[in-house]
Amino acid sequence: MQIVVLVKPVPDTASSGERLRPDGRLDRAAVPAVVNANDEYALEAALKLVEAHGGEVTIVSMAPAAGSDTMRKALAMGATRGILVTDDALAGADHVSTVRVLAAALGGLEYDLVLAGSDTSDGQGGVVGAGVAVLSKLPLLSYATKIEPDPEARTVRVRRISPTGYDVLEAAIPALVVCTQALGEPRYPSLKGIMAARSKEIVTKSLADLGIDPTSVGGAVATTALVASEAPPPRAATRVVRETPEVAAKELVAFLAERRII
Repeated sequence: MQIVVLVKPVPDTASSGERLRPDGRLDRAAVPAVVNANDEYALEAALKLVEAHGGEVTIVSMAPAAGSDTMRKALAMGATRGILVTDDALAGADHVSTVRVLAAALGGLEYDLVLAGSDTSDGQGGVVGAGVAVLSKLPLLSYATKIEPDPEARTVRVRRISPTGYDVLEAAIPALVVCTQALGEPRYPSLKGIMAARSKEIVTKSLADLGIDPTSVGGAVATTALVASEAPPPRAATRVVRETPEVAAKELVAFLAERRII
């Protein structure tokens, strides 16, 4: 199977550095970048699928040029190669531009499945996977907790999280699957994988390579903008209950009832 995973380098949420510029955009140069956590779950699912069925995993990112450094971790986990779409015109790109660029990047590839994380820590829109599926004219199977491809029948079946449990969806291959953390914990790169990632290919593409007019994407044509931001209020004083389980349970119930939570 040939699987493509959409992977985004995002600012490390554990960093204490400033992350917003005066214009409200992320200052990506001020904070170390990491692989978006939900994308790692999608990559883990892809690696398990090729281990079971054979094939290769290609990662595709849209990011600044330094994004190739972050992509190396994904390659160290076991991906075969990477494609990085980077262009100065993409600065400030919103979800619409991102979807257009990623769909164009997929247009030059052969694949059976495209896997994407449910959202990203720096945007949290949760719409990119669906948007790419629409522009690429692919069946969309969302919020998957299990992925079962049938390469011979050219179909894929997933379990999708629902309010009452899960739904079973089936679609023709190729298809795009939006993944959840229920698919399994991402593996840690091994020393062998880290060493091998240094020599794995990362192809860099510009907007011109994808046939996209630079004036049609990026911050200048963004459909959304940050209008305000403020720090969260300081955490209130913490109440710690150190009693026997029976007494602690009663105090917890009283605490919740006092605040009309129950």
